[in-house]
Amino acid sequence: MAAMERENELGDYLRARRAAVAPADAGLPDDGPRRVPGLRRDEVALLAGVSTDYYIRLEQGRERHPSEQVLRAIAGALRLDDAADAHLFRLGRSVFGTAVAATTVAPELLRLMDAMREVPAFVVGAAQDVLAANAMAKELYDGFARYDNLLRMIFLDPYAREFYADWDRAARIAVGNLRASSSQFPKDERIERVVGELSVHSPAFTGLWARYEVRPRTHEDKHARHPRVGEIRLHFEALAVTSAPGQHLSVYSAEPGGAGADALVLLRRLTERETASADRAAPAEEEELRA
Repeated sequence: MAAMERENELGDYLRARRAAVAPADAGLPDDGPRRVPGLRRDEVALLAGVSTDYYIRLEQGRERHPSEQVLRAIAGALRLDDAADAHLFRLGRSVFGTAVAATTVAPELLRLMDAMREVPAFVVGAAQDVLAANAMAKELYDGFARYDNLLRMIFLDPYAREFYADWDRAARIAVGNLRASSSQFPKDERIERVVGELSVHSPAFTGLWARYEVRPRTHEDKHARHPRVGEIRLHFEALAVTSAPGQHLSVYSAEPGGAGADALVLLRRLTERETASADRAAPAEEEELRA
């Protein structure tokens, strides 16, 4: 699927982003119901200052070498933000990075993550695989059948709709973030496998993926429901690991003295209880094996 998409990825991207812009947002008069959502091709061409024929050739893949000036004008017409604008230029100028996404977590990063005992912290890779997680993070996501890939968890685990207070928002943000990763690592086989699996098994993912929103997730406020803690409202930060391309250290925190901080205290107590229980069980299991 990903290989087919790259045959005319610039055209696919232009069509998807054109459909996402309302005429009124582009300063155009509302002329009533339209057969297709968003802007028409001739309207994008008008706003960008290029001929309609030229713009149609771009979308159809018959023109593959637009100038920087044309791309900048189209980005303005489509009201692209910085991340979406950068992706348009990568597609239009055929300039892609050669960096390979890292999949191994450095020991130093593991020590840093494990030292964060009062907040959930975990390391994710470019394909949104959970590469490592501290005890608090494992407790936070304990209700999921598998804590392995954030996209799979959201789209393929029924528990996700109980866990996320606003599942639609969580799903949209996750797909936009994966799009950003695929833009940075366009030939990453793991990303392609994740996209392929979700495209086969989740119509919801397929619909969001087709919207072509490129939005890296750097921070956001999270609202979740934990089966034992209850409502949890936390702030999320994704810190890029510069020594490991594609990896991010994801950390949750809460405003001191607020309900989120109280929820973290409860979560930490659960984590400590589970850890102590596991430590007590380990010698007994070893004794049984020796017997």
